[in-house]
Amino acid sequence: MGGAAEVAEQVMQDWQGADLGPADRALCRFAEQLTRTPGAVREEDVEELRAAGFSDVALHRAVQVIGYFNYINRVADAVHVELEPEMPDYPDGSR
Repeated sequence: MGGAAEVAEQVMQDWQGADLGPADRALCRFAEQLTRTPGAVREEDVEELRAAGFSDVALHRAVQVIGYFNYINRVADAVHVELEPEMPDYPDGSR
């Protein structure tokens, strides 16, 4: 694996192509599912994380962090907070 900054950049660009270990890959897959299709999350999805070594406490924390980021990003998008310079414009072209 590359250095932490390099891997972080890979994850931001495309986590599926990033140089991740099995546990990180499983967590990214779960985060994407919880973000895109939260109603489709099933026990099998949680079991995949347990099989990758995540405890119930770690799973709970992951769900809380993923959910919080989804929440706060939706709020920020709704009120068009000022974007960081490296972030893309809003879909309507505004910053």
